[in-house]
Amino acid sequence: MVEHDDILSDAERKALANLSAPVSPRPMVLVVDDNPVNRDALKWYLKSRGIECMTADGAQDAMFKLHYEPRIALLITDLRMKPEDGMDLIRQIRESERAALSIIVVSGDNDVKAREAVDVMHLGVVDFLLKPVDLEELLGLVKRELRIE
Repeated sequence: MVEHDDILSDAERKALANLSAPVSPRPMVLVVDDNPVNRDALKWYLKSRGIECMTADGAQDAMFKLHYEPRIALLITDLRMKPEDGMDLIRQIRESERAALSIIVVSGDNDVKAREAVDVMHLGVVDFLLKPVDLEELLGLVKRELRIE
């Protein structure tokens, strides 16, 4: 009986594996801010750096998108929003099926109390940045969390 173990060369096996392997979906960032100018500016900045991005105008919209878009791997949220603030959103996420989601908090509110910043960090966020945000620092955090170069 003839052995047929070596019908394909190593190069052919590798090429076949690349053809049949499922394509890994690109991770996406969800930017949440009730101010459309801030929200869109951050979205366009990230997109200009090759990072897929979508936006939400508040906690309810964000939770909807998190439920229906599994590619969201990172959330960037403002702390002060109406009617629900960023703290409420983070708590909702931590109690949901997306509890392990990476979150970066940004705030333009100079009145953020030290206690609030500590509370946010206790909810397991990646970082807390004050506006105006250092975009290079933010980009570094985003790339690290998405594991991209």
